[in-house]
Amino acid sequence: MNQGIRTVVYPVTDIARAKAVYRQLLGVEPYADEAYYVGFKVEGQDIGLDPNGHKAGMTAYYHVDDIDKTLQSLLAAGAELVQEVKDVGGGRLIASVKDSDGNIIGLLQ
Repeated sequence: MNQGIRTVVYPVTDIARAKAVYRQLLGVEPYADEAYYVGFKVEGQDIGLDPNGHKAGMTAYYHVDDIDKTLQSLLAAGAELVQEVKDVGGGRLIASVKDSDGNIIGLLQ
């Protein structure tokens, strides 16, 4: 079962400056505050800042129960693979594809 979009990651060039802006905008402190990623949780929504994310652009992640099955079904439907399933720590898996117009679709399990 897919659980919908619950994570949005913005590419940033100055993570300290972006963190200050999003802290003010969201009104919460980050739950993750690392040089490679800053994450905020707001009402069940994850908002992330990625200083290395400009290659991928902004990515909205669809939370899925079975990332391998979902990835294969999207590829069978004509999506183009951008990133294979990757463990980003803590058992969290991500992958991404492009739709027919080049839009990035992120998957997160």
